[in-house]
Amino acid sequence: MMEKDLIESDEISLKELVQKIKEWYYYLLSRWKVIMLAGIIGASIGLLYSLTSKPIYTATLTFALEDEKSAGGLGGALGLASSFGIDVGGGGGGMFSGSNLTELFKSRTMVEQTLLSPVVVNGKEISLAEMYIEGNGWRDQWNDDPKFKDIKFLPQKDRKHFTRAQDSILGVIYQDVYKNALSVGQKDKKISIISMDVSSNDELFSLFLCRALAKQVGQFYIDTKSKKARVNMEILERQVDSVRSELNSAITGVAVANDNTFNLNPALNIRRTPSARRQVDVQANTAILTELVKQSELAKVTLRKETPLIQVIDRPILPLAKERFGKAKGIILGGLLAGFIIVFFLILKKILKELQMKD
Repeated sequence: MMEKDLIESDEISLKELVQKIKEWYYYLLSRWKVIMLAGIIGASIGLLYSLTSKPIYTATLTFALEDEKSAGGLGGALGLASSFGIDVGGGGGGMFSGSNLTELFKSRTMVEQTLLSPVVVNGKEISLAEMYIEGNGWRDQWNDDPKFKDIKFLPQKDRKHFTRAQDSILGVIYQDVYKNALSVGQKDKKISIISMDVSSNDELFSLFLCRALAKQVGQFYIDTKSKKARVNMEILERQVDSVRSELNSAITGVAVANDNTFNLNPALNIRRTPSARRQVDVQANTAILTELVKQSELAKVTLRKETPLIQVIDRPILPLAKERFGKAKGIILGGLLAGFIIVFFLILKKILKELQMKD
């Protein structure tokens, strides 16, 4: 008996649900003119937006990283040199390899230094930050504000001398570039090629920023990874110059001592001591110089191995890829969005009206 009542209850609930759906359907159908009008208005707004919106220009640069593991015979030779106690300055480390390098492109330091890079626009050299400010119409808004009127971002200006207002403006530009303009990553994890995209409403700004950022990060990356090898090489070169100077001095000393003992009485051996000492200095400095020259040459090989570390594959060239909000897309999305909003409003209005009647 209970099972039969349960089935009948389910049937009643299903009938009520179907009845409710029909009721809502006929209600919305009776308001088709309002819904259609809203759809037409929304489609018109979408079309207007597509006609007035600026296109997005994207500059793309792809590059590959040098794999240190593929050093082959050179790496074995350097390892063998190290086993004999010869420090050739290798091992720049992997702190900027892989995903760390992609984050380096997005770092505030790299982006802000790039924004202060010089570019030539309409025959005038300005910074990328000034180009961004003028392109977004900020300068026109600042002309009436004495606080920002005289603010300029000159190319290559020392970041340490910026005012608080300049720091704030540069921070706002960085946030916009970081969130909306810059994209760095691997298209495919199986391929070690990294792609950087810079998108904006200004074609030249996208092009210049993409090239300048790649150059800025590339130089920083090379300097950082090859720093140890470069410092080691410079130290060795200074040591080589110092020992060579001492060797030359010792050779000169031997010649002077020999001149002083020319035709000397063989019985006076004490007078030959300075010459013998100088000869020992010559031999010692010769051995030291030979070893230092070996290390110096190995350090130069290591430095060449460390640079360049970034190999650019494709650079952005004009005209850039352009993407804009299409007319058909604007009409369809605008009409659907407006239709959805008016349907939601009509349903909400009917529900509120029914609740008021119950009360």
